[in-house]
Amino acid sequence: MFDIAGRIVTEVASLSPEVARGEMSQQGFEGEEPRVGLLSRFSRRKAGGSGKTSTQDAQYLANWAKTHTGVEAYVEPKTTVTDVTAVLIAVDGEWTRRIVGERGAQKLAEDLGIPVYDVRKTGYPQRMRDYDARKKIERRRQTEGS
Repeated sequence: MFDIAGRIVTEVASLSPEVARGEMSQQGFEGEEPRVGLLSRFSRRKAGGSGKTSTQDAQYLANWAKTHTGVEAYVEPKTTVTDVTAVLIAVDGEWTRRIVGERGAQKLAEDLGIPVYDVRKTGYPQRMRDYDARKKIERRRQTEGS
């Protein structure tokens, strides 16, 4: 068997039956050595996997929406890297993104009273791209002026 870099692997770590059944974590029982799965170094935590927005993220998004005008929410689908995210975009194109989970975006928009769009259907608004372009020019001017 070969690893990701093409080196020969002589030992293959596997999940214990307890971990596979969900009876314990890969960290093991108390006082036991941690167990390592075959691809554990490449795995990621599921943020917002329960479909709920964390309290800290929800507060941040609520504060951001209150301090900006014309805010709209654009829901991004779950990917192999992140859970469902919401991008809040203000009227001037300034934006922020947070993981919100499956149902978190709709609940967040209801709580904040802002419109919600599915980015797969609508795409991102032009003002967001314009804002990013303006910021890129500003950063370039700052580095040239220094």
